Amino acid sequence: MVNDPVYGLINIPSEIVYDIIEHKYFQRLRRIKQLGLTDYVYPGAVHTRFQHTLGAVHLLTLAIDVLKSKNIQITREEEEAVTLAILLHDIGHGPFSHSLENIIIEKYTHEDLSLLFMENLNDEFQGKLTLAIQIFKNQYHKKFLHQLVSSQLDVDRLDYLRRDSFYTGVSEGVIGSDRIIKMLNVINDQLVVEAKGIHSIEKFLIARWLMYWQVYLHKTVVSAEQLLLQVFNRVKFLISQHNDIYLTPEIEFFLRNPNINKADIKEILSCFSTIDDNDIFSIIKVWAKNSDKVLSMLSERLLNRNLLKIEIGDTPFDMNKISDLKLQASKKYDLSKEEVGFFVFTDHISKNAYSAFDDNIRILFKDGTVADVAEASDMLNISVLSKTVRKYFLCYPKEI
Repeated sequence: MVNDPVYGLINIPSEIVYDIIEHKYFQRLRRIKQLGLTDYVYPGAVHTRFQHTLGAVHLLTLAIDVLKSKNIQITREEEEAVTLAILLHDIGHGPFSHSLENIIIEKYTHEDLSLLFMENLNDEFQGKLTLAIQIFKNQYHKKFLHQLVSSQLDVDRLDYLRRDSFYTGVSEGVIGSDRIIKMLNVINDQLVVEAKGIHSIEKFLIARWLMYWQVYLHKTVVSAEQLLLQVFNRVKFLISQHNDIYLTPEIEFFLRNPNINKADIKEILSCFSTIDDNDIFSIIKVWAKNSDKVLSMLSERLLNRNLLKIEIGDTPFDMNKISDLKLQASKKYDLSKEEVGFFVFTDHISKNAYSAFDDNIRILFKDGTVADVAEASDMLNISVLSKTVRKYFLCYPKEI
């Protein structure tokens, strides 16, 4: 049993699940924050990938019980396998979760790394994760099991919305996960939601939309994450110029070998599995004293939350404005044309709440017909929720 602040007591459903939780690969998730640098805006957002994953396991257990009560055939082996799949779905996340995706290790997404970890664990546990890997990769014939792990209405999303809302204090993210789970069913091997639960789905989609723009893509969170990226961009530049810079052996393995390939899988996992949030801030403390002015300034700003000012707009920023800001920053900090680009820069962020072209959320009506939530809902404007919203941002020192 684990006492979780969101759900109360969580049961560990089997011995193999317990053994995986106790493994060093999984224990690393205790030291990786779920929301990266979001605590720079919402101080309570310091919950971890470890907590989130246990929460997802709990919701999956509830979902399996509901489906079995509705005579959906799920064997004990399948139940354990899908539990292992959700348990390990986030194990490939690096420090600060999405904030440093493709930065420390460039060729692999966290999903790629999760699969590599699962395959490695499968060897270690003598094939006990084979079915879990098939479900994770959507190669098992019961497709609804994969949908519980990865879809537009999976237990991963059901947990992180409720958990992130709890820890940030943003009430707009509160969803009726219990109600949604009780309304789950399976028709033609597809996960569906009974029509009585449609309003909970509507709230779920709206909550996800609000959480993205109020929490995950909050402009100050974006500014903090961009500053962290600029720190690493500067480090990579210095490495390319053969500058002497302090690196831990594990981080050095990735930053000095950006073109690593699958022949190095064991070393990749060995190094990656030791890197967590603590390593990053420890090394940034050292970089704050580096002789390179740009790296030290960027690092000090991040450590002391002296973030770059950020403007967000619906259209790209005027190049003349950007040039003027670069000129001001160059004069104020005595920076070269190349150096000032680490302090004044522009890019974009984008997101939608629902994809009408993805693995759709299906609503089951009393007469047995099934419809996409986009058609079934009288309240939702799916054209708005499914539209990809792109916002442009401009960062620069607030002192200029």
